[in-house]
Amino acid sequence: MQQKNPVIVVGGGMAGLTAAAFLVQAGKPVILFEKQEKTGGLVNSFDREGYVFDGGLRAVESSGMILSTLKELGIEVPLFKSHVSLGIAKHIITLKDTADIAAYETMLKDLYPAEAENIRAIVQEIRKVMDYMMVLFASDAPAFSETRKDGEYLRKILLPWLWKLIKTVPKINRLQLPVEEHLKKFTDNQSLIDIIIQHFFKGTPTSFALSYFLFYFDYHYPLGGTGMLSQALERYIRENGGEIRLQTEIDTLDPEQRQVRDTLGESYTYSQMIWAADLKRLYSMIDITAIKNKRLQKRISEKQASLSGLRGAESIFSMYLGINKEKEYFSSRCSEHFFYTPYSSGISKAELGRIGKILEEAKDANAESGKAVIKDYLRDYFRYNTFEISFPVLRDARLAPKGKTGMIVSTLFDYDLTNFIANAGWYEEFKIFAEDCMIEILENSIFPGLSKDIELRFSATPLSIQRHTGNTDGAIVGWSFTNPYLPVPTSMMKMPSAVNTILPKVFRAGQWTYSPAGLPISIMTGRMAAKKLLKSK
Repeated sequence: MQQKNPVIVVGGGMAGLTAAAFLVQAGKPVILFEKQEKTGGLVNSFDREGYVFDGGLRAVESSGMILSTLKELGIEVPLFKSHVSLGIAKHIITLKDTADIAAYETMLKDLYPAEAENIRAIVQEIRKVMDYMMVLFASDAPAFSETRKDGEYLRKILLPWLWKLIKTVPKINRLQLPVEEHLKKFTDNQSLIDIIIQHFFKGTPTSFALSYFLFYFDYHYPLGGTGMLSQALERYIRENGGEIRLQTEIDTLDPEQRQVRDTLGESYTYSQMIWAADLKRLYSMIDITAIKNKRLQKRISEKQASLSGLRGAESIFSMYLGINKEKEYFSSRCSEHFFYTPYSSGISKAELGRIGKILEEAKDANAESGKAVIKDYLRDYFRYNTFEISFPVLRDARLAPKGKTGMIVSTLFDYDLTNFIANAGWYEEFKIFAEDCMIEILENSIFPGLSKDIELRFSATPLSIQRHTGNTDGAIVGWSFTNPYLPVPTSMMKMPSAVNTILPKVFRAGQWTYSPAGLPISIMTGRMAAKKLLKSK
């Protein structure tokens, strides 16, 4: 059976859901396709033996546009403050407002007393970048609010904000140097640099990394788990006449006939389309030999070639624990969202550069000697890394069995290394080994006695994320900053053009649309793509 003339949205993550919600609000017939059994992508929650875990995003950065987007759609999702703690070895602080940057400065000076003046200068730089980003991401920023046309709004809000924006954007654009290189202007202490930035992706621009402290004060958590956000959007789409087809993967696109086909062979003709999935996938499923328009054929061929060698950003390894301990054991040590670095030495001590050498030399990784080399590296990697730790039950008492605590521990992890191990045949052994390392490190530092009370444990790797989302290299925020070039806009002033594609009647949205990416960008581009589609002819 062939469906004709709907708007098709491909990808049921937050970008696709946001786009579809605005389309149905405008009365458009919409079919959203999601290859998994539920929507949400990396914004999902799930139950395992009475513990509710967040499968991707650990908290919501409202960043202006999320709350205003929900308001514009008339959707209510109860969100409440989620506090962030930062810990290095035995030093732990909880961030409640921007004044707590002073506590962060003190903590760094306690750890690196010889760097006191350099730390003062670095924190001053952080404050400056935060001020820049406040212009863009303040909760009342007009860029993220429903457009109003009354004169009072124009005079009192829009025009003053635009003036600040015009002055601020060039300053932000001058801070695109990778943050590690930028910090070397202030200090040559690699351990200090590591401690400040090692939970960011390699090559992260300074403007994004140093402003992230602003987002720590803006973490919120939906009642019931982060998945409540995607569930609310899905419910809105269905209630307003939109159709959502789960477990349906699109694998063929004919842009001239405006037709897509799923893996079961069913075809759908669209009037317009929003692609909210991996950008490589969009172009790779087009048979360019079947394109009759030679100019379009050439452009698609060039696009396929330009994307083929580009990498996704880093992925993560996540461990999920069900622990027979009262939540107060954990809340007495940290807040509900905790970035913890067990040792102040810094990740450089793990010699990250040896990954390539390990993969090159361990040709026969099935051999115990090959495993031993990789495991030695992994011990150091986990030991000196930074963990992002989340406790859903500290936000919502219903998210764990009474008297127990669910805990999620994540860290950045290399896709190529994971894939190498899987091909070598010891993937499951690797996951158990990684879990053991992480538990031992946490038990010997911040959570003594942890292991004896664990009653549930399992983990997800970059390969898990790749299978679940279809993202290149299991990436969690789109394109890697280490690519020779980025195939999407990186300037805020160019964001309006980010949703355009070279394909007729096809728009794009999501984390592969703009860089740096994340939940706010996914929601923003989903909204932008829908608005532009509705205005197009």
